[in-house]
Amino acid sequence: MLHFDHVLVFLLVCLLVFLAWGASAAEDRYTARPGSMEVATVKLEWHDAARNRDVPVKIFYPKSAESACPVIVFSHGLGGSRDGYGYLGQHWASHGYVSVHLQHIGSDTAVWLGSRNIMGDMGKAAANPANSINRPLDVRFAIDQIAKLNKDEGPLKGKLDLDRIGMAGHSFGAYTTLAAVGEVFVLPGGIEKSLSEPRIKAAVAMSSPVPAARDHDDKAFGSIKVPVFHMTGTKDDSPIGNSKAADRRIPFDHSKPADTYLLILKDGDHMVFSGRVGVQRPLDKEQQALILSSSLAFWDAYLKDDAAAKKWLAEGAFERSLGAGGTFEKKGK
Repeated sequence: MLHFDHVLVFLLVCLLVFLAWGASAAEDRYTARPGSMEVATVKLEWHDAARNRDVPVKIFYPKSAESACPVIVFSHGLGGSRDGYGYLGQHWASHGYVSVHLQHIGSDTAVWLGSRNIMGDMGKAAANPANSINRPLDVRFAIDQIAKLNKDEGPLKGKLDLDRIGMAGHSFGAYTTLAAVGEVFVLPGGIEKSLSEPRIKAAVAMSSPVPAARDHDDKAFGSIKVPVFHMTGTKDDSPIGNSKAADRRIPFDHSKPADTYLLILKDGDHMVFSGRVGVQRPLDKEQQALILSSSLAFWDAYLKDDAAAKKWLAEGAFERSLGAGGTFEKKGK
């Protein structure tokens, strides 16, 4: 017969083995290595009849998914397109997500293709109020279309978990992301405007621009009620506009109700988040690995309710993997 102390030792060993296995599994998953799922892509040409506006998309999805997958809507930066940021869509989809990359007409590649004054034309597009309004409305329309995809015949029928939708974006796309999850805009006369989309449950905002006027930061960002992971770098000055690297943390600092995170990559510049087409910089691979690992853990934590992922992200494991590569802050409930 086993004595009680033998049973206790046995249970303790089992617990330690389980905890070690969980830590090892997290370390294996939260790297830059692709997941086990084969990824396919499809391009669609959506049209919003209500606004007479095209919304082209490129969708990354896991071919072998046997059940409905969480969905991430991605918004490109100024001058980008649905074909950009593929390293993110590919990675997330290989780990069981469907990543829907939008193209925002009016602030996409058409702004600079063939231009004789690229920076001037880019600046005009950034300052055009129509683009600031249409981008979040593109997101709302896209989620409506995603719901239709889930019903219509095709490879994504029944494979989209509409209760687990995330939103991500870079630069102008980070503005779009924060607007979609509840940022409040205070207009002249104190009028408050919101373009929030309540179907979005969590967000990743890379290189968020900040308002020129700083009188309403608490109102603007304190109104966001979903978890947000902010990412920036110490050299993340904006090529267009006046956002300085040191100011990119402002949305994090003025957020209040929900779990909020801030990653600042040491020597990270504005374009490292884009996947940088063409000449790579020495730190790109290392920094993009951190972007991939931490964003995946965030999605697992807040779109899949994975407690182990949240622990890996929020309780020190990610900071250890970050090392001297940057700083990581967190606040919330």
